[in-house]
Amino acid sequence: QVQLVESGGGLVQAGGSLRLSCAASGRPFITLALGWFRQAPGKGREFVAAVGWVESNTYYADSVEGRFTISRDNRKNTLWLQMDSLTLEDTAVYYCNTAPVTLPWGQGTQVTVSS
Repeated sequence: QVQLVESGGGLVQAGGSLRLSCAASGRPFITLALGWFRQAPGKGREFVAAVGWVESNTYYADSVEGRFTISRDNRKNTLWLQMDSLTLEDTAVYYCNTAPVTLPWGQGTQVTVSS
């Protein structure tokens, strides 16, 4: 079974950027569609972005379209989320998983955007 570990979160000012990473271990994830999800304080978990096993197939939530970029390197079993022009509303714990979700959720990585 694939295990996913998120990293790269932190505290950033509004308008800044962060790059999240998701490292996979276990079975190679080359054929899996992968996604990023987030959960803001007091809210449910929501979809952020997804990428097919072919990197050209990407999908974004309307709220992040044009600001976030999802990418993957199948040789390194790694998934990234480049987040630019961050806003206070992007504050959340970010998780990676397959898309659609099939794996247990990991610990996630906290992203906090300050004014």
